[in-house]
Amino acid sequence: MVSPAVLFLLTVGAVCGKAAAERRLVYVTVLFRHGDRSPVKAYPTDPYQESAWPQGFGQLSQVGMKQHFELGQYLRSRYKGFLNDSYDRHEILVRSTDYDRTLMSAEANLAGLYPPTGQQVFEPGLKWQPIPVHTVPKSEERLLSYPLGDCPRYKQLKNETEHTEEFLKVKAKYKLVRVKTGLNETNVVSAWRVYDTLFCESRHNMSAPDWVTPDVKSRNNFYEKSRLQGGILLGEIVKNLSKMAIPDPKQRLKFMMLSAHDTTVAALQASMNVFNGRQPPYASCQIFELYQDEKGSSSVSLFYRNDSTVEPYPLQLPGCSLDCPLDEFVRITKSSISEDRNKECQVPSDWRDTVFTSQHIISGLLVCLLLLVIFILICVICHYKGQIGNQRHNQEFGEEF
Repeated sequence: MVSPAVLFLLTVGAVCGKAAAERRLVYVTVLFRHGDRSPVKAYPTDPYQESAWPQGFGQLSQVGMKQHFELGQYLRSRYKGFLNDSYDRHEILVRSTDYDRTLMSAEANLAGLYPPTGQQVFEPGLKWQPIPVHTVPKSEERLLSYPLGDCPRYKQLKNETEHTEEFLKVKAKYKLVRVKTGLNETNVVSAWRVYDTLFCESRHNMSAPDWVTPDVKSRNNFYEKSRLQGGILLGEIVKNLSKMAIPDPKQRLKFMMLSAHDTTVAALQASMNVFNGRQPPYASCQIFELYQDEKGSSSVSLFYRNDSTVEPYPLQLPGCSLDCPLDEFVRITKSSISEDRNKECQVPSDWRDTVFTSQHIISGLLVCLLLLVIFILICVICHYKGQIGNQRHNQEFGEEF
């Protein structure tokens, strides 16, 4: 005879199993950082200049290629049964920023995700097939590359932050860095680049100068206002999730892959208030999974993979459950998404009136000079039309003016 306790556990297990079976995955978006790379730039006194790196600055290394190939293999394993076993152009869309390292990371990832089989093999023995990766020119990128340079309001907020007491204390520590690196000036950007260069060199077993102590290598993980940066990408992701939650027999897209940078991952996480304050490592991956149950209700689950030795850990959107109902997900993230970014990026009139840059002055002078040249040319032309015609033209011109 089965005891009541055992019967209860069996009943609960059956109910939970049925609930789990009713919930099915319908759409996935993954955003990842590129893999290991060479430094973007060397400081003046750096013993390792661009010639020390096989492909030069800012390029994906063989280590980085392997990191993304393995990430692609992991995604193949995680979404087995959801994604088609072989590449299907209708079910996946890949976009990257227009940098060699992000484009190559996406390609290495796809090599692990879709090794060719059967009729997709075009060269015997080659475990690879070409898969399209879409991009836009750097000057047109508004979705995946931060910080964006066309937002005066963001620049104002950044300027205000750089004058805070906390920021100035950090900046005071840059004197040693400036002296030892040979830089003319050190600020947050230049100090970050020095840190990045030293980090890249250490990853490739290059010895550091004697002045590089643990204190020098520590980094101030400070990320700017997220609404006008990561909120843009969040808005697109939320829009796609909402669209994919609506049943459409013609819709075959299942997987969106975005290849970008650490700043992209951090800005997106900051816009959702789930950023852990640490720089996203190479090949780190933020995952959005959209589920639906038999009643048509949709929910969103977030996962973050920043360590290849363990499973991605779940992220909980503040104010919602781990399996966040889609309508709640949309409601909670709404405050982080700009409804009119162009409008919000404009500097307030009172601030704009007090800040009159040299560019404005130069532009004004050029306009005045142009008008003066035009006026002189008109006078010269009029002079050669005769005294009577000249007088009549001058009178008419004066009235019109």
